[in-house]
Amino acid sequence: MSACSCCQPASIGKKIVMALSGLVLAGFVLGHMSGNLLMFKGAGAINGYAAWLHANPGLLWSTRAVLILSTVAHIWTGVLLTLENRAARAGGPAVEATRRATLSSRTMPYSGVVILVFLVFHLLHYTFRTVALGGQEFGENVYAMVVAGFSQPAVAGFYIISMILLCLHLSHGISSVFQTLGLRNERWRCRLDIVATAYGWLIALGFISIPLAVLLGCIK
Repeated sequence: MSACSCCQPASIGKKIVMALSGLVLAGFVLGHMSGNLLMFKGAGAINGYAAWLHANPGLLWSTRAVLILSTVAHIWTGVLLTLENRAARAGGPAVEATRRATLSSRTMPYSGVVILVFLVFHLLHYTFRTVALGGQEFGENVYAMVVAGFSQPAVAGFYIISMILLCLHLSHGISSVFQTLGLRNERWRCRLDIVATAYGWLIALGFISIPLAVLLGCIK
């Protein structure tokens, strides 16, 4: 009897790449969120943070290089593993597995696609400043740029929906990392799943608080 494709060394290697690249990205969103929350401290805080980043190009570009490599690896292995899983399900019944699957796990491929679209939009919006800013020039005033962007309900709504999907993606992804790296057993499964879900909501609510604060007039 041949081994299941998900147990073959090549598949295990892909899962490890997926897990490690996911950890890098999960760590980045925490740092990114922490920096963005400086919006609540006012223009001086967030603009000073942005100026510090640009005053350290070595740190900025090395971080970007790691993020690009991690993103490419995560997407590529995610596509390969999704195709392998579909091929495995086609070879036999998977009704019971589907029934046991959580919402987060069932929506992983779809939330991943939406998050990728969001990432492209986010870069065009705030890094390259080519969309959703009405042609306005903000120079080094990141605070004013963020307020202008999130003052548009459609833009803010897209960000909020994307962050909810990111929460689902992180919740299942981090839980899977524990399993892939052999850190989760039946005794700790429930506790680690709670940690993963809490982390996902922490990130999502942190990011969501900013467009909500702009829409509600708390940040002007």
